[in-house]
Amino acid sequence: MSVKEDIYEQIVGALKGANFPIQSPEELFDALPDGPNTTCKSGDVSLKASDAGKVLSEDDFPFESAEDVASTIVNKAGL
Repeated sequence: MSVKEDIYEQIVGALKGANFPIQSPEELFDALPDGPNTTCKSGDVSLKASDAGKVLSEDDFPFESAEDVASTIVNKAGL
């Protein structure tokens, strides 16, 4: 599994049970188990939710699913 796929799956897993749509970065952080401190790791790559939040823009919202969040973050983070 590639780093991108691994991080993607971890984001989807972290958002299991979240209520969608998610309308804002604050709602996204609230949906994560450790809020902005939620961290996904694969090999020597580490992606903290607060860092991922820096690559998201207002235009990315609302998110309709965990998969939508994960694909947007991994693509915008350049993984």
